[in-house]
Amino acid sequence: MPRPDQERIGVLGGTFDPVHTAHIVAAGDVLTTLRLDRVLFVVAGDPWQKRGKVAAAAADRLALVELALEGIDGLEASAVEIESGRASVTADTLEVLAAPGRTLFLILGADAVTNMSTWRRLDDTRALATVVVVERAGEHAVVPPGEGWQVEHVRIPRLDVSSTDIRERLASGRPIDGLVPPAVVRSIRARDLYTRP
Repeated sequence: MPRPDQERIGVLGGTFDPVHTAHIVAAGDVLTTLRLDRVLFVVAGDPWQKRGKVAAAAADRLALVELALEGIDGLEASAVEIESGRASVTADTLEVLAAPGRTLFLILGADAVTNMSTWRRLDDTRALATVVVVERAGEHAVVPPGEGWQVEHVRIPRLDVSSTDIRERLASGRPIDGLVPPAVVRSIRARDLYTRP
């Protein structure tokens, strides 16, 4: 049972290139299931494992996340990694967000958990947060590599939406309505993002 004096913060990191409805559904389900106070969408400034593969600038991606979460209680955009000016490393981010009376929950999809063995400072990450594995219907349960992790599992509906597909749709002139919030659709068009393959 959570202690009433502990602030429970979910940390959902990513490039959000662009943010989409599946991100929002996953964050909302984790917020409710684990009784978190809020979930931070931490937008990667310099995602070192995706260098050369990120289409939009960090400022644009942050602005889209802010628009996507407007009016949704408990979900917030965070620029902590962008403001650091360094490569985005999960342990570094968690150390910045850590505070007395605060418990952190690192929210990861099954694919990210499978990739954890490649992370920088992985051993340090273990002591900084409980890992929340978000599992879509039909996926096999996965756990972080090694011993000693605190882990929660949250099952969400299977929503086959991906940032890659959205970028491809935009580049080929197909609509993305329903895959991202309407304000994000408008901002992508206004900023002329993702229109080139």
